[in-house]
Amino acid sequence: MVPVSAAAEPITTAEMVELITDYAQGPKAVDLVVLDLSGASAFTDAFVIATGRSDRQVKAIHDAIHQGMKNDHAILPSHVEGLAESNWVLLDYGDVVVHVFTPATREYYRLETLWGDVPRREVSGGEEESDQGSQ
Repeated sequence: MVPVSAAAEPITTAEMVELITDYAQGPKAVDLVVLDLSGASAFTDAFVIATGRSDRQVKAIHDAIHQGMKNDHAILPSHVEGLAESNWVLLDYGDVVVHVFTPATREYYRLETLWGDVPRREVSGGEEESDQGSQ
């Protein structure tokens, strides 16, 4: 279930993914990928994975997503991890979990390869490319 305040209109998982990827692009997130986990996971429907070129940019991407979701849609994550170090920041919105990495941390953990058999969508400058399987 997507968390919402009493005053907010509920939004779908797909709408939330779209909002999050839009907010992430403001501070110039790179390598934005959406993994569709709806058929593979019991804990979430989607991962949004993004890279910031530095720990400061990772924090800026977090801030843009957090503030946009809060201010525009009255939605707060149920949990945030990694903000102090800003090498890997996780925002848990229930149906959507956001991972923002520095390049080295993203390469080390390689979440996309762990979930290589789920549909993925790459988001680049407002244009999207779909891939329905592993690469």
